[in-house]
Amino acid sequence: MTAYKTEQEKFWATEFGNEYIGRNTTDDNYPTRLNLFSRIFERTTGVGSVFEFGANIGNNLYAIHSLLPKAEIKAIEINKEAHASLSQNDWVTECHHGSILENSFPDSCDFAFTSGVMIHINPDELPKVYEALYQASRKYVMVCEYYNPKPVSIPYHGHDDRLFKRDFAGEMMDKYPDLKLVDYGFCYHRDVNFPADDLNWFLMEKRK
Repeated sequence: MTAYKTEQEKFWATEFGNEYIGRNTTDDNYPTRLNLFSRIFERTTGVGSVFEFGANIGNNLYAIHSLLPKAEIKAIEINKEAHASLSQNDWVTECHHGSILENSFPDSCDFAFTSGVMIHINPDELPKVYEALYQASRKYVMVCEYYNPKPVSIPYHGHDDRLFKRDFAGEMMDKYPDLKLVDYGFCYHRDVNFPADDLNWFLMEKRK
């Protein structure tokens, strides 16, 4: 078995991560994800390549591919089964198996993002994730996560220290002064047409 630095990595790489795949199918997620990324990409220009950190089976990337069919689609995923499923898609340009804490992809794409991933990272390791995400993007960085103005830990499916809320985007903009906020939005679980977890998304752009 692979030795992981944090318990959170092991949690997603093994049994719980395997079970998560069955609860989050592409067909069920597609309309909501298509709506979400339509809103986000309306605020961008010239995106020819996309990189998702923690892509799972590719629910987000499938919607993005529908919107940007000519864009290069890249990903890294820690769970072996999810990675294998995502890799089967012929529209995926690159698909890496591993932890985002141990990998970097400098200047790899126009648009780098996470969605529901930073909330599951050990808070002590977040600077590594911020750096990897920042370095991977030539232009845009987007985070779609649970927001809270102050860092908090929330029980997750009966487990402690597996879900953390905070101002991820704000921390990134503080860390990297050239990251400027382009737009932000909210996904609501009571949305009549496109219900989703109560996620906040933040689109940032590198501006020297």
